[in-house]
Amino acid sequence: MPGENLSRDEARERAALLSVDGYEVFLDVRSAVGDSENGGGPRTFRSVTTIRFRCAEPGAASFADLVAPAVTAVSLNGRDLDPGAVFDGTRVLLEDLAADNELVVDAQCAYSRTGEGLHRFVDPEDGEVYLYTQYEPADSRRVFANFEQPDLKAPFRFEVRAPEGWVAWSNGLGELVDGVWRFGETKPISTYITAILAGPYHYVTDSYSRTFADGTTLDIPLGAMCRKGLAPYFDSDDVFLVTKQGLDFFHDHFDYPYPFGKYDQAFVPEYNLGAMENPGLVTFREEFIFRGKVTQAAYERRTNVILHEMAHMWFGDLVTMEWWDDLWLKESFADFMGAFSLVEATRFTNGWVTFANNRKSWAYRADQLPSTHPITADIRDLEDAKLNFDGITYAKGASVLKQLVAYVGRDAFLEGARRYFKRHAYGNTRLGDLLSALEETSGRDLASWSRAWLQTAGVNSLTPQVLLSADGLITELAVLQEAAESHPELRPHRVAVGLYRRSAEGALERYARAEVDVDGPRTVVGELAGSDAPELVLVNDDDLTYCKIRFDEGSLDTLRAQLGDLTDPLARALCWSALWNLTRDALMPARDFIDMVLRFAGRESDIGVLQMLHAWANTALTHYAAPDWREIGERLLAEGALKELRLAEPGSQHQLTWARFFAAVASSEADLQLLQGLLEGTAKIDGLDVDQEVRWAFLEPLTSHGVADEKTLGAELARDDTASGKRHQVRCLAARPSAAVKAQAWAQVVESDSLSNALVEATISGFVQGSQRELLAPYAERYFAVIERIWADRSIQIGMDVVRGLFPSLQDSPGTLAATDEWLANRADAAPALRRLVLEARDDLARALRAQACDVTAVL
Repeated sequence: MPGENLSRDEARERAALLSVDGYEVFLDVRSAVGDSENGGGPRTFRSVTTIRFRCAEPGAASFADLVAPAVTAVSLNGRDLDPGAVFDGTRVLLEDLAADNELVVDAQCAYSRTGEGLHRFVDPEDGEVYLYTQYEPADSRRVFANFEQPDLKAPFRFEVRAPEGWVAWSNGLGELVDGVWRFGETKPISTYITAILAGPYHYVTDSYSRTFADGTTLDIPLGAMCRKGLAPYFDSDDVFLVTKQGLDFFHDHFDYPYPFGKYDQAFVPEYNLGAMENPGLVTFREEFIFRGKVTQAAYERRTNVILHEMAHMWFGDLVTMEWWDDLWLKESFADFMGAFSLVEATRFTNGWVTFANNRKSWAYRADQLPSTHPITADIRDLEDAKLNFDGITYAKGASVLKQLVAYVGRDAFLEGARRYFKRHAYGNTRLGDLLSALEETSGRDLASWSRAWLQTAGVNSLTPQVLLSADGLITELAVLQEAAESHPELRPHRVAVGLYRRSAEGALERYARAEVDVDGPRTVVGELAGSDAPELVLVNDDDLTYCKIRFDEGSLDTLRAQLGDLTDPLARALCWSALWNLTRDALMPARDFIDMVLRFAGRESDIGVLQMLHAWANTALTHYAAPDWREIGERLLAEGALKELRLAEPGSQHQLTWARFFAAVASSEADLQLLQGLLEGTAKIDGLDVDQEVRWAFLEPLTSHGVADEKTLGAELARDDTASGKRHQVRCLAARPSAAVKAQAWAQVVESDSLSNALVEATISGFVQGSQRELLAPYAERYFAVIERIWADRSIQIGMDVVRGLFPSLQDSPGTLAATDEWLANRADAAPALRRLVLEARDDLARALRAQACDVTAVL
C-alpha cells in the first residue's frame, strides 16, 4: 500500500466502488489527563469506529484510512481480522467485500501536538488540558477509521467519554448519558468537517431566531467557547452580534435555511489555521481573542473570518467539491462572501478597501510564483491539496468571483447560488455544476469566461497610454495589457478608468470615469476622449478586476509628489498596492517605496492599509534594499516611525500601530533606550498604553539587539505566565544575538520533535532576525542537508513550517541562489510538495536579488 498520501486516482476508484450509509464513532479521551502510561511512546486514546457501507462489486477489495500507533481489533461483516495482517499504519485492507458491509475498527490513536488530528494542549497557566480536532484536508483518519475523501459523505454519530467535570462538543447537539457524551446524528457530511472539542472550556450561550416568508421559524442555539484563562478577555457579545448579522445576511440572500442545527464557535490554542468550517462547531485560532488593545483592523479581520466560515455552511459543507481540484468551489466563494457580507451586513463598510490592499496582495504574490496554478487546480494527491490552500485558491478566486458578479449581475449570481444549493444539497459537485446554474440565471455562456479566468494561471498588467492635444485635452486614452511569458493568456477585463487632478484646495480627486471591456493587448477608452488632461490615470479604479496596475510616467510622478492628497480611500489603497507591485517587480527602487511610505503613510486614514504599508516597508528594507543602504534605511524608518508615533492622537489606534512599527525597526542605542524606558515606566508617550502584548512587542527588538537577556525574559514570563506569554518568551529567547542560542534553537526545531506546533513557529520566528545575517550564515548549508529528512519524518504541517521558515532568505547572495538550484537539480525525485516549497523560496530569493540590483541603480 502506498501509505498516507492518497492519490486522486485512488479516491476516484474507491468512490466508484463504495457508498457509505453511516458512521458511529466512540472516543475515550480520559487518557488526556494524568501521566502517560505508554512506555515512552505517544500518549494515546481509544477510538472505536463502526462504518456501514455498500460495495458496487461484491467480492472486490478496498481499504479504509487510519493513521494510528496500534489497532486492537478489526471486524468485517462479523469476521475478526488479524490487525497485523490488514493494518499497515495508514490503511486497513478490506478484502472480499459484500454488497452491504459493516466494518468495526478498535484502535489506539495518538493525541497530536502539531495541530493535526486530535490536538492536546496543556495550559501552563493552570495545568488544565484542552482538546480539539482539526482535519482539513485529511487528518480525521488520525482520530477514527474512515474513508478519507470529500465525496464519500455520510451521517455521523459521535460518542465521547471524557474526564469527569469536562464538557464535550461535536457537530450535533449532545447530552451526557451514563458518563458518555452522546451527540445527535449529523446530516451527510464529509469526514474532514467532523469535529470534537473537549475540556474545561469557558462556554457562553445565546440564540438566533428567524421567521421566513412561509411562516416557518428557525431557532439556532449559539455558543462560543475559549480556554478559562482567556475568559476575562472574551468579548463574546461582539462575536454573537456578528454571527447574527451574518445569519441574517445569508438567509436573506441564499433562500436556504442554515441546515446544521446549532452554531458553536470555539477559539482554541495552538491552531494552525485562521479557522475551520466544521458545521455546528466552527473552530478559530484563539489569537482572535484580544488580550490587549488592538486596532479596528483586528476586529475587522475577525469579523471577516467569522463570516467566511459561516459562508462555508452552504459553500463547502452543504454542497462539497468532489475532489480537491475544485477546492475553489468552497474557499473562493467563502472568501468573496466573507467580504461581501462584511461590507453589507456589519459595521465594517470599508471592507473592500482591505480586500483590495491586503487579500489581493496575497493573490498577486502567489500568482507570480513558479508554483502558480489555475483556480481550478490539478490536485494529484493530498500533499498537493495541503499546499493549495493558498492565495490563488482564496484571494484570486474571490477576486474573480467579484468580477463574475459584475459580469452576470448580482441578482443572477445569487439566484444561481440558490439553485445550486437546492439542486446539490448534501452532495458533491464539480466546476460545471455551478457554471450551469449561473448560465441558467444569467443567460450568459460562461465557458470562455471559465477558460480565461478559472483554468489558466498568471496575472495580467494593465497600463494606461495617454495622448494629448496641444491645448491639453485627451485625444486618445488606451489600456495596454501584458502577460508574463510563462503565462501569456490575455484575459477579458471589465475595468473602470478614473481620471484625477488637484482641486482648488489641493486634494487629488476624480473628475471623470469610464468603464470599458479590455480585451487583447490594446483597448481604446473612447468615452474619455476630449477630457481635460489628467494628473493621474488610475486603471482598475474601484477595483473591478484582478490585475496588476501600472502607471504612465506622468501619473507615477504625480503619486511620488502627491499620493497623500488622494482623498478616496479605495483609490489610495489601489495605488499603494500598485506601487508595491512595482517594487516587487524591480521596476521601482526599494528606497523610493520606503521614501513614499515615510512621506505619506502618516496621512493614511485606513488603519488596515497603514498596517500593510508598515509590513511592506519592512520587507522592502530587509529583502529588496541594496545591502549598503540597509543601515541608512533602517535609521530613516525608525526616525519616521518615531515622528509619526509622537504626532499621532494620544490613545488612538494610529498611535498603537506606529508604536508597534517603531519597535519593529528600532536598532539605534537611543531607540532601544526609549523602548526600554517605555517598558520600565521611566519614559512616556502621552496616550500610549504599554499593555502586556505591547510589552512583548518591545521586548523582541531589545532581545535581538542584546539589550534584554534571559533573566529579563524570565521575569516577563513570570509577569505573564500564560500560554501566550510562553510563546512570546520562546520567540524572544531564540532571537538573542548569540551563536550558542542559534545552535540551540536550530536543534530544538530540526533535531527534536519535542516542541508543539505553536512553539516550533515561535522558535523559527525568533531564530530568523534580519539584523543577524552573519550569525545565521552557517545554517544555509545545513538547511539543504536536512530538509528531506524533516519532510520524511515530521507531519506535513511541521514540515511546511520548517522548510518555509528556515530557508536562508537572509543569505541573499548569488551563492545561496546557486545552492538552491543545485539542490533542486540533484533532488528531482524529492517529494513534489517539498520541491514546490523550495521552488517558491528560490523564486522569492531571486526576486529579492533583482530588486536589490534595481535599488543599486537608484544612486548610479
